[in-house]
Amino acid sequence: MTWIALTLAVLVLWFASLCKVFLESMSASKPAFLNDVAGATSRRRNVLVVIAHPDDESMFFAPVINYLTSRHHNVHILCMSTGNADGMGSVRKEELELASVVLKDGFGNVWNWDLLASIIDEETHTHSIDLIITFDNYGISGHCNHCDVHQGVRKLMHDALGGRHLEAWEIISPNIVRKYIGPVDIWLSIMFSLLDKDGLSHCLLNLDLRKSYAAMAQHSSQWVWFRKLFVTFSSCTYVSTLKKIA
Repeated sequence: MTWIALTLAVLVLWFASLCKVFLESMSASKPAFLNDVAGATSRRRNVLVVIAHPDDESMFFAPVINYLTSRHHNVHILCMSTGNADGMGSVRKEELELASVVLKDGFGNVWNWDLLASIIDEETHTHSIDLIITFDNYGISGHCNHCDVHQGVRKLMHDALGGRHLEAWEIISPNIVRKYIGPVDIWLSIMFSLLDKDGLSHCLLNLDLRKSYAAMAQHSSQWVWFRKLFVTFSSCTYVSTLKKIA
């Protein structure tokens, strides 16, 4: 009986969390991220989402990208590799392009942080970028290249700003328990975000789950059973917490 009660409790909590996402998508109230002081939507920003591999944008950044595009910000995705560790780089490049369309309407190889910063800097000038979003220093999965991308952005922010107006935000990595409790984590993410009184972190719910699944499905070479499970049970599909990089 204990296991039955526990299972029912988990199912009820899971369902309630999905209802929260659905009701939030129907609500007129929106998160304060990129809003002005009065609460109105700010001017359109030119946002650069910096990722390491094709499919990162769908697995880890979907709530953020869906939020930004719903607010009509200009979103650019900079992918630092073709994901050619298994020899499928050209295929994965095409899949990234397909997934980006949906969202918008070698493990072990350490990357050079100076080179990453230089590439990101060039892209920010090319597209008049004024806001960057990337991984935090753990990179959600702990992948070394995710961490390298974070360090590349930090180096750019530290070394190359000068008088430019450029801000950067990172997606906070959930711990191993929160990472695999699916939509249930939205309650914890909201709570921790509300505890931040400085306005340096924001919790964004994924208001279009179908679009996230459709985007990940474009990565057909990677859309295998364990990634389907990841997208279903990972909290990264349902919520993202952004923190401003100093």
